[in-house]
Amino acid sequence: MRALPTLTFVYDRKKTATASKEAVVELRISYERKSKYISTGVSLLPKQYKGGRVTNRADMVELNESLDLLMAKARKAVNTMMEEGDFSLEELPRRIKASSSGSDVSFIEYCKKRVQVRIYGKSDDTKDRYERFLKWLKAWGEIRHFSDVTDENIVKMDAALAKTGMKPYSKWNNYHRFLNSFILDAIDDGFLKRNPYKWVHIRKDKDSGLSKYLTLEELQAIEKAIMPTASLERVRDLFVFQSYTCLSYTDLASFDAKMVKDGVYTGYRGKTGVEYSFLLLPPAKKVLEKYKGRLPIISNVKYNEYLKLVAQAAKIDKPISTHWARHTGATILLNEGGVDMEVIAKILGHSDPRETRRTYSKLLKKTIAEEMKKAQKKIIKGGV
Repeated sequence: MRALPTLTFVYDRKKTATASKEAVVELRISYERKSKYISTGVSLLPKQYKGGRVTNRADMVELNESLDLLMAKARKAVNTMMEEGDFSLEELPRRIKASSSGSDVSFIEYCKKRVQVRIYGKSDDTKDRYERFLKWLKAWGEIRHFSDVTDENIVKMDAALAKTGMKPYSKWNNYHRFLNSFILDAIDDGFLKRNPYKWVHIRKDKDSGLSKYLTLEELQAIEKAIMPTASLERVRDLFVFQSYTCLSYTDLASFDAKMVKDGVYTGYRGKTGVEYSFLLLPPAKKVLEKYKGRLPIISNVKYNEYLKLVAQAAKIDKPISTHWARHTGATILLNEGGVDMEVIAKILGHSDPRETRRTYSKLLKKTIAEEMKKAQKKIIKGGV
């Protein structure tokens, strides 16, 4: 297997710099015991270059961005030539120059451009989540340039998210997953050579459904609570409808009242295409009638934001979100209504009942106690 070229910046290769005399930063490409040096056009004093970065200068941000850009162009050119099977150190400078068109971007700018492709044809919720991630990444400020995409910064990012109280699954699904997708794009485009996520283990654990649910009493408290604004009332009604139908947000957003036949609604999950079906229970039917068959749908992001206020208004001290409604409905049907697990799988639209069992097989303590009391009476009565 052929060795790959290595790229690195070298400062003052000829050892000519002094405290008052600048020296140039060069890009060194090494391959098969030979090296090629390309001038970056950046000249600095010794105190202005540390750890491969420009420092102690008013224009250090711009200079570092120019170095990042040159490195990205060089990596892209190297990758292209290696794929073509005809790598040449002498040809490389020309290839780098030829790749300049349209490449003058930092990593943040690259992500902004790529997101337009990634959200094309996607739902408003997906668009909102990408925009929220980019806004957070820019505000955090630790990963701005291609050279900032390091193992250490991925770890720092995870720690920063953890400080907000975010759980592992949320950190991965709403932040790390998006960054990873941009890194993979940048590798394909030749701007990066290495993906830190290959080496840094980020937990992706998803909490069990029973860790995110409301009891029947809590759900009823939300139903009865007086909301301070009309907007929150609409959000509350959506949550109630969703809880009594076990719909995911995607399927809630595409709910069509015309598909209700004899009180039963049948649809296909937007996520998997699996058929699901449920009886429209009175609380859900009441909400549907209130809005004359057209649910007041809003974006998933806004929905989740407002649900925190709905919980406060109902004096429920739980960080409810749209997915809580789905788990709440399934848990109540299982533990309060005694609905069979196979039936719940059909309501949820799970393609494999084992998925339902994994999530909901942990019965509530109250239910376990009641079932054991029933068993105790039978045991004692039978003289066992």
